[in-house]
Amino acid sequence: MSQFNLNKNHQLIPNSNEYYLEKKYVSIHSEDRDILKYRNSSEFEIELPQDYLNVLSVKLSTWSFPCNYSVFSIDTNNVYMTFKFSSLYNPAEHSYSDPLTQAIYVGLYYNLEEYVVEIEPGFYNPIQMATELTNKFNETVTIYLKAFFTSTNPSYIPYNYAADLFTEYDRFTIVYSDVGQKLFFGNNADQFIITNTSKLLAENKIFNHQCIPSRRNELPNYSDFGLPSFLGFNRVDIESNSASYYLNSNITNESGIIESTDPINLVPRLYYGNILLPNDKGYWINSELPGATIYYLSAPNKINFMGPAYIYMEIEGLNCIDETIPYNLSKFTTQTNQTNGVVNSAFAKIPVISTPISQWFDTDMWPYKHFNPPAERIRKLQIKFRYHNNILVNFGTFDYSFMLEFTILRPQNERKYTLVF
Repeated sequence: MSQFNLNKNHQLIPNSNEYYLEKKYVSIHSEDRDILKYRNSSEFEIELPQDYLNVLSVKLSTWSFPCNYSVFSIDTNNVYMTFKFSSLYNPAEHSYSDPLTQAIYVGLYYNLEEYVVEIEPGFYNPIQMATELTNKFNETVTIYLKAFFTSTNPSYIPYNYAADLFTEYDRFTIVYSDVGQKLFFGNNADQFIITNTSKLLAENKIFNHQCIPSRRNELPNYSDFGLPSFLGFNRVDIESNSASYYLNSNITNESGIIESTDPINLVPRLYYGNILLPNDKGYWINSELPGATIYYLSAPNKINFMGPAYIYMEIEGLNCIDETIPYNLSKFTTQTNQTNGVVNSAFAKIPVISTPISQWFDTDMWPYKHFNPPAERIRKLQIKFRYHNNILVNFGTFDYSFMLEFTILRPQNERKYTLVF
């Protein structure tokens, strides 16, 4: 016999199967997380102020994010590009006697391998990028030549005299065409090749995958192969062209005199306006070396400096958006015709509607997570912000905030009302 009193003095209140639909909003700030445990604000866990019971749906209501991203960064592996020389200016071939120029020729001849250019991470406008590339291309060669002129290698010692004469290599000039929205690369004496298929770019990518946590889960992407893809290049090597042509020596004029066979230098020019100086008439590169040939090339495509258009918000257990992933050449894609997309990969897809540096606000995200039957209890959230290629968003030290909308079913007791008039 039970020791408990089982007598029911009060009847249980019957469930009326009627519910009140309540909207509950939760405001979350990135600085509210445990910063000691989650140093990167793009991925963290947070505990909500209370248990949210009988949750019918969850939706991203409003948000505010800092627009401080770096389009070019080591994280995204797009600060490197490579080039090499294919033909060098030899002063002896033009009867030009200059010890320093001769030493530069020999120094460059000893290194016909690739040079690696690394730009400063950050956000650029086109003019800034052209200036940065000009300085970095020249600086890369300058650093090598200074090392060559001070080397103790027996083969290089005869040219150590140039160390006191040499200041910098300055033959590269890179400009931006506002009309074509393309970059032009030029050298006023040495022919060069932009090596977009370089193994060094792949090695840098592998190195960054191993050393940068945010890149370890990066998805392969054929459209993004580093800095050259943002500058308008395809994944092929491109060689600079000569800006000179020769007259046909077999053609004679009306007097029977053979036309000159001397080369005519065609200095590259952008005809729509001035580039460097008020009176330069669009000529953007010149050479003062006797007999030197100017070499130049143009990126085949327009530049792309805008950065990512969307960021994806993931909340564990609440993801409701299916997502395709960048195409990659793999055993799966070549042997099957099935999709390689991901089901329930994200909770919200947030457009980036501004460029650095700024703050953007928005409201009303259409996708929402619906529960049937309603979720019994939600108390903790695991939150992650990433790009489409699965690299984490780097908010740095900037804080952000967003608000979630919980739709909750509140059960109602059965009540009878007697109205007396």
